[in-house]
Amino acid sequence: MPQVTVMIAGHTYRMACADGEEAHLQGLARSVDEKIEHLKETFGEIGDQRITIMAAITVADELAEARGKIARLEAEVQNLKANASHVLSNREAWADHIADSLVDAAARIERVAQDLNGGA
Repeated sequence: MPQVTVMIAGHTYRMACADGEEAHLQGLARSVDEKIEHLKETFGEIGDQRITIMAAITVADELAEARGKIARLEAEVQNLKANASHVLSNREAWADHIADSLVDAAARIERVAQDLNGGA
């Protein structure tokens, strides 16, 4: 299992991860470090533990918002699928209606043709 060394808020941490996940873990650590640095710039030095908790809550809030957005988008996809199914069903019914109309029109044309041929 690979080991990755990351730096967050000026502290170095050695962490294990799955094979091939090293870059992903380093990216996550950079994201957390950036969040902490942003909070430090906003609130000043208020203590490592407090700033870390604030960063964790901020990330948790972003995650909750993302999950909510995903749920809304999944519901929208389901609605679109249902509407598409309804449209296809209506299209098939409309196509059947047009086919029936064409058959009727062809029969009428045939009768007119027979009348014209019989009258000539």
